[in-house]
Amino acid sequence: MGIIKWFKDEINNIFEKDPAAKSVLEVIFCYPGFHAIIMHRIAHWFWTHKMYFLGRLISHLSRFLTGIEIHPGAKIGKRFFIDHGMGVVIGETAEIGDNVTIYHQVTLGGVSLNKGKRHPTIKDNVVIGSGAKVLGPFEVGENSKIGSNSVVVKEVPPNSTVVGIPGRIVTKKEKKLLDFDHNKLPDPVANAISCIVDRVIELEKEIKELQKKVEYYESNNKK
Repeated sequence: MGIIKWFKDEINNIFEKDPAAKSVLEVIFCYPGFHAIIMHRIAHWFWTHKMYFLGRLISHLSRFLTGIEIHPGAKIGKRFFIDHGMGVVIGETAEIGDNVTIYHQVTLGGVSLNKGKRHPTIKDNVVIGSGAKVLGPFEVGENSKIGSNSVVVKEVPPNSTVVGIPGRIVTKKEKKLLDFDHNKLPDPVANAISCIVDRVIELEKEIKELQKKVEYYESNNKK
């Protein structure tokens, strides 16, 4: 893909995923996620050509300018969108597919000191909500969604929705899940509490029925 075509594709991707974007100039000059991706492409080129210091230097400058830390060794696909971006951290061996969206304060981190693969692989069309932590050398399957502030430490199958600490799979569908309605994600804790409340109401009704029967029995025995 030529540089001009890539540039246009990335800008169109931002317009598709961010309704706040009003103009091309605004995207070019005012979107730190866009700046971070451009600088990462440059840093990654130096890194893959074994000019490690220059790669790290550009990555460090990008972090200073955007608040987004992407290791130059990370592999990132096309149409990658970082919304807001402040506090995002992406580790050295992380791999990100095409059409992935992440929000601010997301971490794609490692849990070991091994020199090999230690960061997650994010497949195509994944959405990761703000504050989520994906930690370890496993895959997050395509078309999946990670809820805000979730902590994911094991593999996520394709077409899944994960929420909670630690992350739990709460839905799994055989269709594409690329949408951004984080408020509609299932809440397993709230669902469990709701079931308990419903059961308490049922038990209260049963107790009242038993009390009526006892009162009726006692009144008949007195006669």
